[in-house]
Amino acid sequence: MTDKIIKIADDFWNIRGEFRVFGVLNIGTQASLVKRHNGKFVLLDAYTLQGDVKQRVDELTNNGLDIEAIINLHPFHTIHVERTHADYPHAKLYGTQRHMDKFPNLPWQAELSNSAEFASLFAEDFEFSVPRGVDFISKNEHLHFSSVLAYHLASKTIHVDDTLMFLKLPGVLGALKRPEVAFHMTLSKTLERRQGAADDFRLWVAEIAEQWQDAQVLCAAHSNTLTVKNQSPSIAAMIMTALQRAEKTLQNHEKKFA
Repeated sequence: MTDKIIKIADDFWNIRGEFRVFGVLNIGTQASLVKRHNGKFVLLDAYTLQGDVKQRVDELTNNGLDIEAIINLHPFHTIHVERTHADYPHAKLYGTQRHMDKFPNLPWQAELSNSAEFASLFAEDFEFSVPRGVDFISKNEHLHFSSVLAYHLASKTIHVDDTLMFLKLPGVLGALKRPEVAFHMTLSKTLERRQGAADDFRLWVAEIAEQWQDAQVLCAAHSNTLTVKNQSPSIAAMIMTALQRAEKTLQNHEKKFA
């Protein structure tokens, strides 16, 4: 088992877990434990905690009793939902419509995690953002671009699944090529099939880069954790560079739906 817990700040821990494609290639996954202003905790995303990682989480959270919510942010990240709820059954359970449809017997809260009503419940600690111009829940279940992005105000940390990735090559290759932030490779297939979708996506990206311009950490599923700590380029700048690299994809979409 390669699971580990990374202390990002005094109130934010990123959990790096395993996810194996075809049971072989480990592309990784994540969850985050966050301490709120009220002293309670939330889990961003579900993951089956084991061994030292679970022991550490339980130590921090009064054997899990102080975890008040499990917040599922990605419609297609569902493997660990039932087990995480079973481990912390007292925690309020939030998810998207797909989570609710897939597990109708679980005690879901009424507020969808991609809704404004949900965001208002946690506004003291977080800002949430849902990508615009792209399918949130694609009809093709192999397309996992969209998720709810969470920005933790106190630690200046962005938690994101799939939508944004932090790409860092290993070993010598990593020393030769600078790590970069990129949009998930399924962008071209998940842009809404209508005129104006590409521009809506551009505006959304510019919006989060501006709104979260002070971000110091990016926790991305299936990739890595990026920490800048007042270094240059900023995470916001790297997000805008990722948008520039996606411009050809956006222009091709505009031509198709002119």
